[in-house]
Amino acid sequence: MSVFVDLTPDESQLDSPVAPPRGKWAGRLTRAALPLISVAVFTGLWQLAAASGIWNQTFVPYPGTVVRAFIEVSTTHDGTRGYAGYLLVEHLYMTLRRVLAGVVIGVALGVLLGLVMGSVSWVRSVLEPWLTFLRALPPLAYFFLLVIWLGIDEAPKITLLALAALPPAAVATTAAVLAAPVGLTEAARALGASRGEVIRDVVVPSALPETFTGIRLAVGMAYSSVVAAELFNGLPGVGGLVKDASNYNNTPVVLVGIFAIGISGLIIDGLLRTIERRSTPWIGKV
Repeated sequence: MSVFVDLTPDESQLDSPVAPPRGKWAGRLTRAALPLISVAVFTGLWQLAAASGIWNQTFVPYPGTVVRAFIEVSTTHDGTRGYAGYLLVEHLYMTLRRVLAGVVIGVALGVLLGLVMGSVSWVRSVLEPWLTFLRALPPLAYFFLLVIWLGIDEAPKITLLALAALPPAAVATTAAVLAAPVGLTEAARALGASRGEVIRDVVVPSALPETFTGIRLAVGMAYSSVVAAELFNGLPGVGGLVKDASNYNNTPVVLVGIFAIGISGLIIDGLLRTIERRSTPWIGKV
């Protein structure tokens, strides 16, 4: 009795090494195309809304009008340099500098506070209501108080952004520390690790993913507060540009400022997600 085994690969076997790359590239193209399609659809609807005549051009300008405003704000034209004497890139630079300073201070204090609150129960009981109180306050509720205390220079702006960024970072870090695996912490202590070593080698690595989520939320809160932070003496600055242009019903420039804040926020969030993936490569693998 003889047994014949057909070793000739069928078509599915021949195609299998090629199929994953094709699927991978198709997935990448789809992910890249969908945002572009959504932007095209939004622009088309915007054009239709402006052309319908339902709203005055002062309130809903054409996309082309906003593009021209962007060019004017970004260049020197007819002897006028940008807006209020500053180019858009200079306005954006000042805003990003303020946001960066506020976020660094707020996130550093928030993460440190979250580690302490997550590790020491009585500290959490004392500080958690204050964090909730601060998180519930809109920025404008205390910005005028900061102006009274600190003046109208950079100090109240950076302080406001720091106060906006602190609660999300602190709350997320506290929750992440409390969710650290009990088995790992007990095993580390059984092996002779000190409290500081347990926090450094077990708690902090396990808390990193949720802490990064808190940092991203903190950056978002700071960005949502930037226009309020630049209400006084905000030029140069995108928030000051938006506020000043709104005083004159200059909707195209207001939209340019809004798009500048939103697009720069998307870029920063993408950078944070890249840093998160590099810092926590084990997520989804264990």
